[in-house]
Amino acid sequence: MKKINLILIVLLAAAMIFQPTNSTAAKKSVRDIEKELKILQEQAQQTRKEQQAAAFKGEEAEHYKEKTIEYLQTVLDQIDTVTNKLADISAQIEETKNSLTLAATEMVAAEERIASREVMLESRVRLMYTDGSVSYLEVLMASSSFSDFLMRADSLKMIVDQDQNLLVEHKKDKETVVEKEKELELQYAKAETLYAEMEAQKSILDEKEAEKKVLIAHYDEEIQESNELNVEQEQELIALASERSTLLQQKNKLVAEEAARVKAAKAAAAKRAAAAKSSGSSSSGTYSGNGGPLLMPVGSARISSYYGKRTHPVTGEVGKMHNGVDFAVGQGTTIEAAESGTVILSEWYSGYGNAVIIDHGGGMWTLYGHIRNGGLKVSVGDSVTRGQKIAESGNTGRSTGPHLHFEVRINGSAVDPMPYL
Repeated sequence: MKKINLILIVLLAAAMIFQPTNSTAAKKSVRDIEKELKILQEQAQQTRKEQQAAAFKGEEAEHYKEKTIEYLQTVLDQIDTVTNKLADISAQIEETKNSLTLAATEMVAAEERIASREVMLESRVRLMYTDGSVSYLEVLMASSSFSDFLMRADSLKMIVDQDQNLLVEHKKDKETVVEKEKELELQYAKAETLYAEMEAQKSILDEKEAEKKVLIAHYDEEIQESNELNVEQEQELIALASERSTLLQQKNKLVAEEAARVKAAKAAAAKRAAAAKSSGSSSSGTYSGNGGPLLMPVGSARISSYYGKRTHPVTGEVGKMHNGVDFAVGQGTTIEAAESGTVILSEWYSGYGNAVIIDHGGGMWTLYGHIRNGGLKVSVGDSVTRGQKIAESGNTGRSTGPHLHFEVRINGSAVDPMPYL
């Protein structure tokens, strides 16, 4: 949508810049250009608002992206910690496995020793059984001497002690192997449980990492979109400024042309007035009425402009409709009401300057324009009688010299005043 607006603005600006002739521009008035300038100003304000909104959104995305990156870094640090713990636990598990393998080997060795001792004990028991008539006492009694007795007693004691040691070691080996095996199995189980917990924790962290990466990608898209909008809006503002510059140039040209026309019209009017004065015919060509229903508001006077189309003396516009009749009278000449009625306007009235409008009833109004400043002698709501002084002539409003502009309006529409005078 933004691109479409920008293209339209650029095309409009280009169309205005590369106008084929001056005739097109001549059709456009200063008011038209001012309207276009106002529209351009509103567009520029709206574009700036949108640009500010896009910039704010981009800054917001940058802020949350930084926050997310910080959080992601925390997650990555936690993942590293958990990964290291998993490595340690794996090493512990491997070590425990090796210990279990060693314990199994030791168990085998112990079992072999146990088996060997059992063989030895079984042989001794078997010997004693097969030679059941021989007992320790018989061995001692068969001594040939006391020294032989002592020697036989030591030997028997040694045999008994050896048998006891065999039994103790036998028992100890079995208990040691069993305890160690139980301890290792317990360590292995703990390590396995801890490893499973760490894997679960790492899985959660991996999900968070993926989630944060998706979020960062989303913020990156928003930032990119904001930057693109900013560029488009900058281009749009440049196009609007270019168009505004073109319109201002056109307006200045029109204002200068109008000022030149006004100056020329005033000069021409002054020249005509001077010529009339020098000819000494100021009283010739005066008009004092033709027996119409209305009173001549200024007695008698020269008519300087009649009702109908003409070239406007101020703007120079050709074919401009003149809605009244102009009586050339001096500054301060008394203006009288053309008929009795009620004053409905007595103030500055656009190009008429100071003006008075009287409602005579039956849909008829009369208008008196270009009254001098301070020359209004009636107020809105006043009832006036035919011939009553209501104002003094002047040169206010769009006028090139002192005169009375007199209009007759029927039901609001201007008509030729001459038949009424």
